[in-house]
Amino acid sequence: MCRTAIGALFGALLCVAPMAKAQQDGGLSNVGVVQSLILTVAPETLYAQSDFGKRVAREIEAESAEIAAENRRIEAELTAEERELTELRNSLDPTDFRTRAEAFNEKVQRLRREQDEKARAVGTRNEEARRILLTSVQPVLLQLMVESGAVAVLDRRVVLLSVESVDITEQAIRRVNAEFGEGAEILPLRP
Repeated sequence: MCRTAIGALFGALLCVAPMAKAQQDGGLSNVGVVQSLILTVAPETLYAQSDFGKRVAREIEAESAEIAAENRRIEAELTAEERELTELRNSLDPTDFRTRAEAFNEKVQRLRREQDEKARAVGTRNEEARRILLTSVQPVLLQLMVESGAVAVLDRRVVLLSVESVDITEQAIRRVNAEFGEGAEILPLRP
């Protein structure tokens, strides 16, 4: 074969390969970028598998462990205090005992409220972090949408049926990690 014939054959093969790929996925990909009018993303997966979400999960786990240790310490102290109060019951004036018992009960209730508030704050922190991330990643999702020629990005949970190739969650995670890392600038690290 002459050079021009080989060149023409090679050029034809280069044109056929992308067309074959487009036929396999219904024309939804274009050089690694999904081409679709509608894209989906799994927000919970995006949050949980991002470096930011993993960092927040580690912080929350550490805070929860601290609260649990503090609860055990408080419980041990209160048990000892209750035991001491019970032992003093027979030797104290009934009025004095009642005053001490009421003070003890008030202390128990106050400590319970404080510890419950700490636990609620940890749960609230997780929801706050999720909201912050999903707000912060909108420009990333917009860029993926523009690159894909899409007009919308939908929450995957509300889509009844779709082809897997329109889900951009993994691409979004990679870009979010590159853009924000552990996200100290969008939510400061906990000491």
